[in-house]
Amino acid sequence: MRIGEGTTILITGGAGFIGSNLASRLLDRGCRVRILDSLVRPGVERNLEWLSQAHGDRVEPVIADLRESGVFARAVQGIDAAYHFAAQVAVTTSLADPRADFDINLAGTFGLLEAMRRDRPGAPMVFASTNKVYGDLSDVGVQPGAGGYIPANAQLAQYGVPESRPLDFHTPYGCSKGAADQYVLDYARSYSLPAAVFRMSCIYGERQMGTEDQGWVAHFLIRALAGEPITLYGDGEQVRDICDVADTCDAYIAALQNIGKISGRALNWGGGPENAVSLLTLIDQIGVMTGRMPRIEFADWRAGDQRWFVADTRAADRELGLRRRKPWREGLRDLVAWLSESRGLPLNPEARSTVQVS
Repeated sequence: MRIGEGTTILITGGAGFIGSNLASRLLDRGCRVRILDSLVRPGVERNLEWLSQAHGDRVEPVIADLRESGVFARAVQGIDAAYHFAAQVAVTTSLADPRADFDINLAGTFGLLEAMRRDRPGAPMVFASTNKVYGDLSDVGVQPGAGGYIPANAQLAQYGVPESRPLDFHTPYGCSKGAADQYVLDYARSYSLPAAVFRMSCIYGERQMGTEDQGWVAHFLIRALAGEPITLYGDGEQVRDICDVADTCDAYIAALQNIGKISGRALNWGGGPENAVSLLTLIDQIGVMTGRMPRIEFADWRAGDQRWFVADTRAADRELGLRRRKPWREGLRDLVAWLSESRGLPLNPEARSTVQVS
């Protein structure tokens, strides 16, 4: 698919972290971007203002809850493609209110699929799924390593979790996102809807409104810059592959450009083994970059938490022609600078030689 002037693209959740970054990239290419967002997440309205100020009426806001009747019929009118990011994003929230989680994540995705099947049957769609579809990976034997947990299986340790890994939904969030993931793939199969799924690991970067439940890299930095303690659930040796949002936008754009190759497929996405880091290691690096070591508090493990998850991204890299990801220390440095400037959270003077705030 060609992406550029004359193309109208819908981004659900387009005022959010990944959505707004992707919208900016598409607008820079000359696209019109329709943003469906309820603006309920604190701070995302600033992302929409940022986009509108920079790109004027090529940004088409649709401020609505995706549970509203008829919202998708309006949102898909005349679009050439869609990215579906709008979601309830926290495991903890899904446990507290599983009905809302179901209605937003599964019924919402179904509503968008039906609207596209009915009104825009040839328009492609890319869905943001999650690594939680693989469950807690409790059958993967892990052992302590110098930088956090590592799997005993040498192939997993070298490459990460492949798409062939059996699905194993845990928690209402895992079930709702996992079922939506499968609906997207089946609509590609049953109705020839050009659609693909990205099973996402941990994404971080500018415009992330990190909280304790979602967006943990930014959350850790916000707490550290404010001089507040960071709570770790578990022992902090958990390992994740973290990926800068700029690299993630590259992947999503390439997905539309290559939708003919990947339609009907799920691809794992994240920083990969080169960007695998434990929570404690990342906090140590935050201390170096900010000039103050954050205070850590520990709490019990949370439901469905994975001791280790690293995405095997070889299929995505191969099919989409993607470049090597930004090293996590470099990306963390950039996020420290952006958060410090945008939130007015000062760095210690001794840290300014490490992180230059532009």
